[in-house]
Amino acid sequence: MRVEDQSAVAAARRRATGLAEQLGFTGERLGRVQLAVTEAATNLVKHAVRGEMLVRVSRRGGDAAIEFVCFDRGPGIADVPGARLDGYSTSGTLGVGLGAIERIADASGLYSASEAGTVLFARFHQPDGAATVTDPPFAGLTRPIEGEEECGDAYAARLHEGTVYAMVCDGLGHGPLAARAAQEAVRVMREAVLPAAPADLLRQVHDRLGSTRGGAVAVAAVQPSAGTVRFAGLGNVAGWVLGGDRRRGMISVPGIAGAGRRPLREHVYDLPPGGAVVMHSDGLTDKWDGASLPALDRDPLLVSAELMRGAGVRHDDRCVLTVTTSGRR
Repeated sequence: MRVEDQSAVAAARRRATGLAEQLGFTGERLGRVQLAVTEAATNLVKHAVRGEMLVRVSRRGGDAAIEFVCFDRGPGIADVPGARLDGYSTSGTLGVGLGAIERIADASGLYSASEAGTVLFARFHQPDGAATVTDPPFAGLTRPIEGEEECGDAYAARLHEGTVYAMVCDGLGHGPLAARAAQEAVRVMREAVLPAAPADLLRQVHDRLGSTRGGAVAVAAVQPSAGTVRFAGLGNVAGWVLGGDRRRGMISVPGIAGAGRRPLREHVYDLPPGGAVVMHSDGLTDKWDGASLPALDRDPLLVSAELMRGAGVRHDDRCVLTVTTSGRR
């Protein structure tokens, strides 16, 4: 939702409240979600240019959380560490918002690029599992093209015996039919027997998408213990290995998953210690600089959010998935 005037603050709070109540949030814990969303949305109204907020339920197996992500294309925050302290303000207000969000959320992150914009996220786990849940080393975001309610891009990721199996599907076109193809690919990943080779998983997706309009699909197996990424792609979903000061593109073959028959190739790439893997649809331009992203030991949702903000400039459905390999701070 756009957050550009005071009325949008109340709308964001109502939407977050409804989702949180569905997950069983009540009392003080519901109040924390409401406070965090209110503070973040108010910050967008006061300081942002083209401020937007995503509020969603994120499910991982039997666990669920409510998350919000803020994006803007404003001037950025000159002093990010200072902005996280209570009392910091550039507009004469009390300046308690960002510090309060960090204290009351189960996880949060802030990243700002000068003269480009800022991203902020916060996560609140379901009350019954908040103390025991460990967030996985992956996170993604999707956004439909303007004018559509359903996104034709989708992602799935599963952690199995230390390996993350990650998939991104860009359903052909936009709207419900593209979304049906993408969600069918997600179902294949959920049902797949692991361990499995990415080429085999891609073949399963290809076979299942024959009853849909099809799409571009890529599958990766990220194995930090072996220092490798195995990758298989069909169509124009981009895959990148990040590490140190460089990024390396991974190879997909031309084609459409669900249409025709062609050999599917799997490639193996080195995964630097503490590196990351990013996969995204062509709703994001590939002309982004890995050095401008948040540090790779930050939460993967923060990395995905900055990519969506900075590289998600095309008029298209958008999807980005980040898999990190190092401990977080």
